Amino acid sequence: MAALVIAEHDNGTLAEATRHAVTAALSFGAEVDLLVVGAGCRAVADEAAKIEDVRQVLLSDAPHYEAGLAEELAPLVAMLAGGYDHVVAAATTTGKNLLPRVAALLDVAQISDVIEIVSADTFLRPIYAGNALARVKTAEKKVVLTIRPTAFAPAGVGGNAPIAPVPPGPVFGKTAFVSRALNRSERPELGAARVVVSGGRGLGSRENFEKLDRLAEKLHAAIGASRAAVDAGYAPNDLQVGQTGKIVAPDLYIAIGISGAIQHLAGMKDSKVIVAINKDEDAPIFSVADYGLVEDLFTALPELEDALSKL
Repeated sequence: MAALVIAEHDNGTLAEATRHAVTAALSFGAEVDLLVVGAGCRAVADEAAKIEDVRQVLLSDAPHYEAGLAEELAPLVAMLAGGYDHVVAAATTTGKNLLPRVAALLDVAQISDVIEIVSADTFLRPIYAGNALARVKTAEKKVVLTIRPTAFAPAGVGGNAPIAPVPPGPVFGKTAFVSRALNRSERPELGAARVVVSGGRGLGSRENFEKLDRLAEKLHAAIGASRAAVDAGYAPNDLQVGQTGKIVAPDLYIAIGISGAIQHLAGMKDSKVIVAINKDEDAPIFSVADYGLVEDLFTALPELEDALSKL
């Protein structure tokens, strides 16, 4: 049995989510190969080769792969899939864009957002905004699945896998990369942060939302937001945590002025410790919180910052 894991990267650095995907693939008891596709991405392949228990790294380097367009990558992945029982990617924006195309080319049904590998053909995935878990058994000849990175520990580093070149596939040519706008921040990336401070509609304005910056700096935390805060214009939507945003599972999640709609809980309820601050004692967020403070956030937030300053 063998599994092909699709590496996610920016042609310079391997994304952390890839190591989580390797752990999921190893759960099959399979030999795991890692596919790196890009342009000028040898450094990524070298980094991937250091992941423990990877049998080999397949490297396909060509100019038409530079932007990582799913339309260009999918035919190559589908072609290579012939030698594997499973094709695995993280359920990130990249994985969600690429693997459905691969599954379509292979004429199989994809299984999405897997949180547990029961066996080589049986998986657990959340449904109904995380309120129920579906046990999915597949009879497909090729198993194509995306895994939720936060549900699996990252694979260790210390391996020395060989790197094998793979000829690039043909140029698709019907789509073109135009531009990419990225928000730069010195804070940890939201999906991988150990501490997340999230704000909701209760903050009342963009100016008040920015007050979370001081708390985040003291805790070396990433900043998140509820959908209500994003819809109100308090925060950009790349900070949204929830079913239609990012799924996070940090060591500490602090929810400030967030009521706790089902869609938001689906994105953060697997956090190890959840702290909620809300003046409404009946707010749903308290149902998942380990520690809850019923208090006006504009009173609690300065007091919390002062307490942290004294540590």
